[in-house]
Amino acid sequence: MATTAAAPLRLASVDILRGLTVAAMLLVNNAGDWNHVWPWLEHASWHGCLAADYIFPLFLFIAGASLSLALEPQLERGAEPRRLARAVLLRALRIVAVGLLLHVAAALLIPERSLRLPGVLQRIGLCLAVAGPVAIYLRERAQWTVFAALVLGYACLLAIGGVAQADSLNLRIDTAVLGRYAYAFDAASGRAFDPEGVLSTLGALATTVLGLRAGSWLRRGNLRALIGCGALLAVLGGLWNFALPFNKALWTPSYVLWTGGVALLVLALAHQFVDRHGLWLPGRALGLNAILAYAGSWLMVCLLAAFGADSWLYEQAFARWITPLFGPEAASAAWACAIVAIWWTVAIGLDRRRWYWKV
Repeated sequence: MATTAAAPLRLASVDILRGLTVAAMLLVNNAGDWNHVWPWLEHASWHGCLAADYIFPLFLFIAGASLSLALEPQLERGAEPRRLARAVLLRALRIVAVGLLLHVAAALLIPERSLRLPGVLQRIGLCLAVAGPVAIYLRERAQWTVFAALVLGYACLLAIGGVAQADSLNLRIDTAVLGRYAYAFDAASGRAFDPEGVLSTLGALATTVLGLRAGSWLRRGNLRALIGCGALLAVLGGLWNFALPFNKALWTPSYVLWTGGVALLVLALAHQFVDRHGLWLPGRALGLNAILAYAGSWLMVCLLAAFGADSWLYEQAFARWITPLFGPEAASAAWACAIVAIWWTVAIGLDRRRWYWKV
């Protein structure tokens, strides 16, 4: 669905952070040569938290903050909670549907790709579907209770099921529920695992609920709460890492607290310098058409692969010229930067025409 104007009373800091996060997503997801990727563009192989591992938590955190910024004013004006909850649920279902369609397109257009049911947009939609009613029906203390229950409850499940890459409760559940439709499926053993799998969604949901509280503080200009809570969660997450390691694929509770604390501090800085002092930062246009850029880049890459044009373009326009001078990693990153540039340019053009795609 297209609209001709952005929602009123938007905070530029939120849109900018969303845009920069999407740009980072596209950069990490679109290497020209997956055999040659700079380490800072890769996720941790299992335990750990590298630069790329901050991207998705920040996006979910911003999604939660945006949800709070959108819903709280409507509730204060007397909007019917049931109507708001229905609207949030329908939007969440549309986001999940778009994610599934993208995966269907990849399975149909790219011969070596099989159908995968979970994914980034699917996880975003599921988290919004749950976080929406939490924002609408629960007060602040109850929201914190939900956050604590998710973090501590999930920690208990991981303590029982383990966090080993070879075997964990997450892997067993993904095997039973997702099977061959997971990101990683071993046909010989029948075992499956997905980084956006079933059980790890609990951790992702906790990140989104934390975003709800951040959005509420942001709306009230409570910078002290953003900074104080951010520092506290980062310290707690860092200490917990010694017992329960950071792990994006499992979205471990220590990872929730650490990345959530960092996200709170980043949001506080952006609010201080952008919203309060008028500092210009790039990313707003991309943030206003975030899902369009994500979905559009996905389909573009699928179509290039379907016609065999991706390998030719990469070799002729990037690898042939850049590799001899700077190495294959630079050529691989240049391809990803080109994709980011294309969709950033598209977003700027759409923003100038005040055209925003709202799923």
